[in-house]
Amino acid sequence: MVQAYILIQTEVGKAANVAREISVISGVTQAEDVTGPYDVIVRAEANNVDELGKLVVAQIQGVEGITRTLTCPIVHI
Repeated sequence: MVQAYILIQTEVGKAANVAREISVISGVTQAEDVTGPYDVIVRAEANNVDELGKLVVAQIQGVEGITRTLTCPIVHI
């Protein structure tokens, strides 16, 4: 299982709607609108890195109002 945080920038005033839409996507375990340089932070999981990439590109980035994403895989050192 691969887990990651996805940091999202949105259009002005769209953070709450983006977080709400993303929260129902399969593989997303948490989606919160936040303040700071990013507007939404998502925690997601998938069986492998390829599936995680497909989740981000095909589903999360397709949500209206998103301008940029940064995917940060979780590592256990």
